[in-house]
Order: sequence, then C-alpha cells, then structure tokens
Amino acid sequence: MSQTIIITGAGSGIGKACAEAFLAAGWNVGLIGRRAAPLEDVAAGSDAALALPCDVTDDAAVDAAFSKVVKRWGRLDALFNNAGTGVFGATIDEIPLEDWKRCIDVNLTGSFLCAQAAFARMRKQDPQGGRIINNGSISAHVPRWGSVPYTASKHAITGLTRTLSLDGRPFNIACGQIDIGNAETEIVHGLRAQAIEAGKPVEPVMDVAHVASSVLHMASLPLDANVQFMTVMATTMPYIGRG
Repeated sequence: MSQTIIITGAGSGIGKACAEAFLAAGWNVGLIGRRAAPLEDVAAGSDAALALPCDVTDDAAVDAAFSKVVKRWGRLDALFNNAGTGVFGATIDEIPLEDWKRCIDVNLTGSFLCAQAAFARMRKQDPQGGRIINNGSISAHVPRWGSVPYTASKHAITGLTRTLSLDGRPFNIACGQIDIGNAETEIVHGLRAQAIEAGKPVEPVMDVAHVASSVLHMASLPLDANVQFMTVMATTMPYIGRG
C-alpha cells in the first residue's frame, strides 16, 4: 500500500522537487501552496497527487486540506513542513514590522498549524503514528547578514522540531529537521542577485535534487528510526565560521 505525504510550498523550488521525487517513488502526495496553478502543474496526469491551494497561516484552510488528504487516501504517513519566506538584506532598524510579522507567520505559525493538523491525525489513525519533517535552514545554526526575521524563525523551527520529537514519542510520531544550504531555487537566485549588487562573492550552489533525495530518505525510514537533524549543502559554501 502506498504511503501518503503532505508537502507544503509544493508549487516551486524545494517543495516541487520533493513532490516530484515522492511521486516517482510511488507515494501519494498532497500538494499545499498558495497558488493553484503551480500545484496543478505538479499534479498533472497523476492520480497519486492532490492539489490543495491553501494559505498555511489560515488554520481553517489547513485543517480542511489535511482532511481532504485523509479522506482520499485513508491516512497520513508524513508531513514535509517546507513552506517559507524570507526577509534579507537589512539590519533590524530598517525592517518594517509588517515584514517581520509576515516572515514569522509563514515560517513559524504556518509550520505550527500544519504540524498540529498532522499530529492530530497521526495520533488518532490506526495504525497510530507518522513522521513530521521540518525544513530548517543553515540559518537555524548560523545567520546570514541582515536576516533577523528569517534567522529567528528558523531557530524557532529547531525548537519546534525538538519538542515534537519529545511529544510524539507516546504516539509513534517521529520528527526530524533538514537544514538546507544553497540549493538551486528561486530564493537562492534572489540571494545571488543581492550579492552581485552589493559586490559580494557569489556562493556555490547544489542541485535541488539532492535535497529531494534527502527528504525522501528521511521519510522512508521505518518509525523506529529517525534522522533527527540533517544538513545538506553545497560543499564549498560558507557555513562553518561564516558568522
């Protein structure tokens, strides 16, 4: 029987690459994202994919999306909490409060709401259990310059991961985190453009397919094994000591 995963932010970048990898591996995939068209493009021609246009900061919409997945496939085996946004290139005194709130709402509150919806269903289903994988970031360990909202949100994701790992134990719910550095996506294109404009070195990148294969590995483990934290990154990108 095929396993089922929900992937947020599935219409582009890392989420899209992961969705395609899971579909190729025979999983059922619920695709969550704000825009319907990109999700439908990913789902096109596959009975194993379900496009679920949804704002992850809307608790009612999140709950409805998760219910649709369970209604269609009977259970939920995994969640990849991937949806996110960033605020980069400014010191804290230059960052509008609205930008801070938007970043925290999407990256942290969105992850909370999706984890909440997944946990509730994994706890009640038979057989009980499942896996939640959170998308952290290299910034969950060391910051980039001018990234207070993003870095704060990703440090908070680490706290979410650790607590879900603890709280999930009695219910056979595992939780892990993948911290990704410089995968070739739209966001990284933006960071590279900012670096060029500022006269800073352009950082190396890796194929996003390496992220997708890593998330698939984490999700495919039996529930008595868990990758608690994984870092996957372009080998020569600044990380250790980049501060």
